[in-house]
Amino acid sequence: MPSFKIDTNTAIVFVAVPPAKKLVNRQTGEIAVDRETGAQMMTIGLMVTDEGEAEVYNVSVPETGIPEGLTPGTPVAVTNLRARTWENEFNGQKRHGIAFRAVAVTSLAEAGQNQAA
Repeated sequence: MPSFKIDTNTAIVFVAVPPAKKLVNRQTGEIAVDRETGAQMMTIGLMVTDEGEAEVYNVSVPETGIPEGLTPGTPVAVTNLRARTWENEFNGQKRHGIAFRAVAVTSLAEAGQNQAA
């Protein structure tokens, strides 16, 4: 399925839910892996505000693209945020939605502290 770029240049983005391992199977505890790099995947909740509206998106990011110390309220920059629609059927129930993925999430709080020094 095609994916679409999301422009966050005018948005304010901060961590709403800290990063956690992305599970493929909750029963077995199997962790999702990036097909291209082999890196374990993480999920992070990001609050994106733009033009007077706000939404929380659960974004998948390779573990290598998430620095230590991202806590709720941390302002961040998102590298290559993309959206892709998905659809599946499980036990006769059709489900669909939008999946969000990024290459990296970078803390802006640390950048601001470095500039002040």
